[in-house]
Amino acid sequence: MKTKRILFALLLSIGLFATSCSSDDNEGETIVPIQGKYNLSQTGTIIDGKEVLIDAPQNQAGCSRDYLDLRISNAAVIGDYNGSDCALTETTGTYARSHNDLTISVGNLSSTSDIMNLTNKELKLKDKTTGIITVYTR
Repeated sequence: MKTKRILFALLLSIGLFATSCSSDDNEGETIVPIQGKYNLSQTGTIIDGKEVLIDAPQNQAGCSRDYLDLRISNAAVIGDYNGSDCALTETTGTYARSHNDLTISVGNLSSTSDIMNLTNKELKLKDKTTGIITVYTR
């Protein structure tokens, strides 16, 4: 009788472990937190089925790289360095994440992008309207 109880407990444990390790829980959504400061690295698009990326022309030579700062409070801060003195202009809006979509709103304007890649080192977005790919690095 004692052996049957141990066997039952072991089988129950294996069953619970197997169901907790299901790979379809996130439906393709990454579990890396999106909050953080990302430096603009590359932009591009898909041509003939292949990604074509170049160094971001928005980054002014001799200045720090432009950035996107996604804060825990859902504030989105866009940093833009420009001019001969590399003056920083910050624009603040909000962001919302829904599965693998990221919507950034500034004033009356908003854009929604697919999150193509999100790791501890990279955020890659593809604008749903224009198809432009933007790569940010931490």
